[in-house]
Amino acid sequence: MNIPLSGPDIDSQDIEAVVSVLETSHLSLGPKLIEFEQKMAEYTGVKHAVAVNSGTSALHLMIRALGLQPGDEVITTPFSFVASSNCILFEGGKPVFVDIDPHTYNLDIDLIEQAITPKTKGILAVDVFGQPPDWDRLDALVKKHDLFLIEDSAEAIGATYKGRKAGSLGDVGLFAFYPNKQMTTGEGGIIVTDDDKIATLCKSMRNQGRDEGAGWLQHARLGFNFRLSDINCALGITQLARLDEMLAKRAQVAAWYNDRFEDVADIKTICVSPDVKMSWFVYVARLADHYFREDRDEILGQLRAKGIQCSNYFTPIHLQPFYQTFGYAAGDFPVTEQVSERTVALPFFNHLEEAQVDIVVNQLKQLLK
Repeated sequence: MNIPLSGPDIDSQDIEAVVSVLETSHLSLGPKLIEFEQKMAEYTGVKHAVAVNSGTSALHLMIRALGLQPGDEVITTPFSFVASSNCILFEGGKPVFVDIDPHTYNLDIDLIEQAITPKTKGILAVDVFGQPPDWDRLDALVKKHDLFLIEDSAEAIGATYKGRKAGSLGDVGLFAFYPNKQMTTGEGGIIVTDDDKIATLCKSMRNQGRDEGAGWLQHARLGFNFRLSDINCALGITQLARLDEMLAKRAQVAAWYNDRFEDVADIKTICVSPDVKMSWFVYVARLADHYFREDRDEILGQLRAKGIQCSNYFTPIHLQPFYQTFGYAAGDFPVTEQVSERTVALPFFNHLEEAQVDIVVNQLKQLLK
């Protein structure tokens, strides 16, 4: 038995789209880039989309476009992939962590205001595991304190908050397209915004600081090689066309898991807000509080030994070795640490079969006993 943790959903149309680009002379900065950006902007309901080579690059360009300066502070979550904090450090800023809600795993909005200082320039909130937080409350906070608001929707394409698409809820947002995401371009990310200035700056900076229409050797500002090839964009176009279908498949797999865990006292499932339509990125179960990290790690090892691929999700950012050099330590964000020590990411992808879900759940139940 081998049940993988995740896997992309690639069909013949995806393959044909990629091959068709390889048969042209437009492998980069060509028509597929423009088409992909237009379709992503339309899907999200914003004016602009700027495709780049990764979600991490998207975060970096957004922070630069918003004018973050050395010493500026940005409030964000310690329960995320490390890129959502690294992007602040890239520009000399300081990530200021706030603990998370124990039910949704998103930022605890009740704790944000007390973390705001004269150096605070913005809030970078993450739609953790595909669930947006309370964006109305976040919007009210940034307006009150004159801050920018970034939506990290790397894990949340297709999610909605009160009917509005994830990615469109802050000043600027992003999606990421690594192969374990809901849709993939192989590698890649995209910035989405209604702000003309942010979009213009990001387009320039992704392409070595060139302004649109300028010559190849003309550089208006410091930039990077963060371009996304037309090969990747062609895959993104066909994946986006099937996105609703793929999201429905993932929602079904999540429903199978939720149903089978309903009567398992030692498992806590994610609480989805009534204002949210979740876009399921991963399926993360949480062990009850009387389990400890050592118990969780033993369970993960036993599942892997049985051919069931699984993982913890996430290690708190403030406990990563690099971040501890800034003075962070265990105990700083207790809810994040308590949740993280008990997370079990189970196999989750579009074509996971109900019988495979039964195997995973039954094996986990046996180990809990």
